Amino acid sequence: MNIFSLCATRQSAANPLHDEARDWLLLLTSGRATVADAKALKAWCAQSPEHAQAFEQAKRLWQQLAPAAEQVSQPRRFGRRAFLGGALAASAAVVMVHVGSPGGFAGLTADYRTEVGEQRQVLLSEGISLELNTQTRVSRVGQGIELLEGEVEVLAHVAQPLRVQAGEGAVSAAQARFNLRNTDQTVCVTCIDGWLSVDVAGRSVRLESGRQLTYGAAGVGEPVVVDTQAVVAWREQILVFNNATLATVVDEINRYRPGMLVLLNKQLGQRRVQARFSLQQLAGVALLIRDAYGAKCTELPGGVVLLS
Repeated sequence: MNIFSLCATRQSAANPLHDEARDWLLLLTSGRATVADAKALKAWCAQSPEHAQAFEQAKRLWQQLAPAAEQVSQPRRFGRRAFLGGALAASAAVVMVHVGSPGGFAGLTADYRTEVGEQRQVLLSEGISLELNTQTRVSRVGQGIELLEGEVEVLAHVAQPLRVQAGEGAVSAAQARFNLRNTDQTVCVTCIDGWLSVDVAGRSVRLESGRQLTYGAAGVGEPVVVDTQAVVAWREQILVFNNATLATVVDEINRYRPGMLVLLNKQLGQRRVQARFSLQQLAGVALLIRDAYGAKCTELPGGVVLLS
């Protein structure tokens, strides 16, 4: 048991929430946490003021003990042992880490993939090329492909339409350039040039240049006009946010940045943002958020930054 776990165990005798708060903090600093874990932590803290207070106390204890912990040999190993030996909630979180990897278990066998912050080009065949964004998994399916997770720009100039599956729907295009995103069980299709067909929920929707369609657990939306340059700005190493909530901005940044930003202030997360970020700026983006919105930043091992 490490110094943090020992002190937290003494503290938690009067309040079992301290055990759960400790396990959350150990998960965050394990190097194995996912964006889904960050969202689950925010939900846990929001259950009651007592939950939020327990996590704040665990965070303060961690900060107080950090200098001593750094002097212990192999400091990362004990955290995992303590975490795996903890409460049932902690065990469930470990399962989330594995299932939460891009594309789930199917993503482990994807034909084409990118890791955090990586982008790559794939020449699928004559007349078909793919640009994969960060944390993307793509598999071949017959004569077409499936976007398991992430984001891809597809350029198709072929006689027979290319079929791209994503979520519960599919896109077909022969002469088109389009951006396809599949994240958080929501698929977003944007036609950049030409036209394409989206087949979902028994409907076939024609999508022309400059229009976007979203579908997923919330149903199928209607085509809307969008700024296509903002949609594909990632190709130029730029992220563009037009009137997005800060919570949305943080979730998007986490797709590109090693470690994790965890936004614990719900009101702060609802603030609207108009911004452009270069991917080269993301290492210091927590400080930008601190300076612009007055957020309190707490840095933890593994590139984890708590924003409150």
